Amino acid sequence: MSLKKTRLFTLSLLCLLTLPRAVLSQTNPTDAARSRPALASRAEFDELARVYTDQGHPLPHVMFVIDRRDGNRLYYVNSKRYRFHRDFVNGTYLSLERGEAFEQNYFKPNRRFILGTLAYQVPVRRWTFEFREGDLIEPELIKLTGDLINKTFFEPVAYKPNDLRQEEASAKIEGLARVLQSELVREQEYVPLNVARGLGRVHIVDKLDETVEIGSNEILVLDEVPSSLPPVAGLIVSKPSTPLSHVNLLVKGWGVPNAYIRNARELLKAYDGWWVSFETLPDRYHLKRADRSELDAYQERLKARLDMMRPRADLGEKRLADLRQQRARMAPAFGAKSANLGEVLNARLPGITVPNGFTIPVFYYQQFVRENGLEEPIYEMMNDQRFVHDPPYRRRRLAELRERIKAGKLNDALRAAVLRKVRAGYAGKGLFVRSSSNVEDLPNFSGAGLYDTVPNVKEEEKLFDAIKTVWASLWNFEAYEARERAGVDHSQSFMGVLIQEGVNADSAGVMITADPFDAENRGAVYISAKRGLGIKVVEGKRIPEQIIYAPAADTVKVLTRSDEDTLLTFDERGGVREVSIDGSRAVLTDEMVRRLARAAALIKGVFRGREQDIEWVYMGGRIYIVQSRPYVQGG
Repeated sequence: MSLKKTRLFTLSLLCLLTLPRAVLSQTNPTDAARSRPALASRAEFDELARVYTDQGHPLPHVMFVIDRRDGNRLYYVNSKRYRFHRDFVNGTYLSLERGEAFEQNYFKPNRRFILGTLAYQVPVRRWTFEFREGDLIEPELIKLTGDLINKTFFEPVAYKPNDLRQEEASAKIEGLARVLQSELVREQEYVPLNVARGLGRVHIVDKLDETVEIGSNEILVLDEVPSSLPPVAGLIVSKPSTPLSHVNLLVKGWGVPNAYIRNARELLKAYDGWWVSFETLPDRYHLKRADRSELDAYQERLKARLDMMRPRADLGEKRLADLRQQRARMAPAFGAKSANLGEVLNARLPGITVPNGFTIPVFYYQQFVRENGLEEPIYEMMNDQRFVHDPPYRRRRLAELRERIKAGKLNDALRAAVLRKVRAGYAGKGLFVRSSSNVEDLPNFSGAGLYDTVPNVKEEEKLFDAIKTVWASLWNFEAYEARERAGVDHSQSFMGVLIQEGVNADSAGVMITADPFDAENRGAVYISAKRGLGIKVVEGKRIPEQIIYAPAADTVKVLTRSDEDTLLTFDERGGVREVSIDGSRAVLTDEMVRRLARAAALIKGVFRGREQDIEWVYMGGRIYIVQSRPYVQGG
């Protein structure tokens, strides 16, 4: 059984429980710097506010959060300290929701949090509160928000709807003062939302939904700002938009041009599919077809960027080396996952076991590609301009390449060498066939969760199929896109395969030698745990147990308890199976937390104090370490 992306508990997918109000007690001396319950003066507002000036006039603004589960408690957020609402909610442990779970706060009537922004609108000299475009907030919640803000703010505040639905939903709310977007924009033909300059391919989208795939080199032309967007080269909307929307804040962070241009779709129809130079200025914009010199300069910049992110590969190493023969410096030959485990194993850390294993170095991936005649097809695919610029076509071509790899023939000598290793040291044992590429743990690019692992392989032929599955996963669509956005050279990307003795876990999880929710909580260790194997259950994702351990105070803070009612365990025939569980919701005892934290500190020491993202397994009273990689904040 092959389960993709077995890196567990990916933080962006956690759906989590509420934390006690005591966590955010106002007696905490740092709370004033994080938020205020009321703003009694302009000075207090300015203390928390950030200011944007792209529109030619200042736009000071402060985010706010209303916690409906805590009696509609209102937080005016320090918006100099926190960039997004989620950062504040996570960083104060109000909730650990991320990704799709947190996004429900914009779409569901029974949302826990009301998320908005309060700003001073210079053109009309009025204070307003607003929600992001696409927020499906109900009229009663708009009224609730208006009442709370006007009770806790030093001047009257009007509501500014940001899309047609919000405008209609608020039209009949009695006593609600409003400022419409049209009053701010009036007859303006153009409003800059981020002043910048860029080069990209114009993509006019009639309707942005899940069927539309977007390339990072595209300048999108849309009717209105969407609720979410992957990184792009520029953004143009044909309906007025607030600079404070979530997507507009993201685009500002990407440093690319962004603007409202009236009738943009009609005006720019002739540019659809063409590469253009696009520059937004405070009072005007410039857009023209890119000439050859601009495209050449763009390609040179890409090459220079790729040179900075060119993974090292050692194609001279041919040994099927045991983990005990590997060190971290051997990552170019055996891949970062395997080489780092070799480093941990050889450190002989007390209380820590690394399961035995051996690695097929990246040389054999390259050999396989050549012997199966795949070099030319890969080269042709990578240089196909449609592949480069058409995401749906790219997805299709990558899927075809993966199937060709899985159908390829393994080198006979390699087959024999693998069988000798397995029969000599792992006969009858369930083996994990794991990805270990040379394009992991690069500067600001972890590569976590992009490649495939095949668990508990027990038959020889299935072992060879699993090796090819792992090789093929180098060309997973998500992996290709992540490398592309990070500027990683695909032509220097190779896959090693770690074949490791499986551990049928009592519990398993991830620990990080830092607090991923609050960077200022220095020295803390984050631990995520679940019962059974550390493999994401495909159907019905559940809440794991999450803990923050503070070594200095020796305190264990439980953020969430597990609500899982099933676990994954080895199937005697190979692969894994899901079984029901009951009993206590606690996965870890305090003593187990301290043991894990001590192990994390020792592993961090092995890597010279660099923060680590560690996968652990617990079985029969022993701690097993199955991965350690540098921790990349947000990675």
